[in-house]
Amino acid sequence: MILNKIIHFSLRQKFVALSLVALMALGGYMSFQQIPVNSLPDVTPIQTLVITKAGRYSPYDVEKLVTYPIETAMNGLPNVLEVRSISQFGLSAVTVEFEESTDIYFARQMVSQQLQSVAGDLPEDVDTPQLGPISTALGEIYQYTVTGEGYSLTELRTIQDWIIAPQLKPSKA
Repeated sequence: MILNKIIHFSLRQKFVALSLVALMALGGYMSFQQIPVNSLPDVTPIQTLVITKAGRYSPYDVEKLVTYPIETAMNGLPNVLEVRSISQFGLSAVTVEFEESTDIYFARQMVSQQLQSVAGDLPEDVDTPQLGPISTALGEIYQYTVTGEGYSLTELRTIQDWIIAPQLKPSKA
């Protein structure tokens, strides 16, 4: 019933109907121009990476002496959603994930302050924990291994240093 009235009105008042259509099209075009469009939208959470070089320590010792104290300190920060870590030979990487509304610089400041308080609890021969660069999963650093049957560790390292690494570095053009 109402749809029939709208159709009859549009047929009788063609100028009004066309003007409304033109206004809606113009409004849609203007709205479209203001929409932020990104080909690769960043949907990753706000996160801060803490990297600590632990020299000669095994993964077990890195976890126990370095990673665990840092994780414990980070769990007390406000707006923290998750704290996760990776302990490797001589390296601890702790990722602190914050709520979406948290400012990245505020998050990094809080993490930095907590690192200052926990740095004294770490073993003396462990480097000072450092904040990783501001990056997301879209810009995450790749980790890989070089393996091959019939190659010694020295040969694999030479392949890594002289063949693979130069190809991964950006060219200076």
